[in-house]
Amino acid sequence: MRQTGERLPNDSISYKPVGEAFFKLPTLTLARNLLGCLLVKETEEGIASGYIVETEAYRGPLDQAAHSYNNRRTKRTEVMFAEAGRVYTYLMHTHCLVNVVSGEVGTPEAVLIRAVEPYEGIDLMIKRRGSMAMKNLTSGPGKLTKALGIHMTDYGRRFDEPPIYIAPGFAPEKIVTGPRIGIPNSGEAKNYPWRFWVAGNPYVSK
Repeated sequence: MRQTGERLPNDSISYKPVGEAFFKLPTLTLARNLLGCLLVKETEEGIASGYIVETEAYRGPLDQAAHSYNNRRTKRTEVMFAEAGRVYTYLMHTHCLVNVVSGEVGTPEAVLIRAVEPYEGIDLMIKRRGSMAMKNLTSGPGKLTKALGIHMTDYGRRFDEPPIYIAPGFAPEKIVTGPRIGIPNSGEAKNYPWRFWVAGNPYVSK
């Protein structure tokens, strides 16, 4: 068993997706438990992956910051009403963002993956994002999807099977919580401490 904070050895990469039961947790718990896990994307170009180091929870009908506030059901939010563990991708300006659907069927909640620490396929990530300082490669929700090759075509897939999936990683030594980012017009919801990140990790978004 790996010690708290211990990363996987770089010379023995082996992925095994988490099981369906992993996602069947209260949304806030899932947002915490995703930290340290590996987000993996397989494409024809190769595999790219990174440790999840920052998430945000969105609790659906009662959360004014959520796309599904008041049970809003549209073509975009439809997958949020499905079972936990589905992929919810959406466009924000020109960027694709990726979320893990959570909650019970019919309760549209999700966890946004905000940042990852690069693990495998770093050369591929640099090719997709361009040459830059490593700390900027995947330190934001739009950055990580481009680096890993996650697109709108991944909408509705499952996170417990290829080509996009969550795999076990490391146990964070310390998790910090605070208000979510970029939701100024969401009433009191803008103050909810539903953002979670690995303390001191250089890839956490700024």
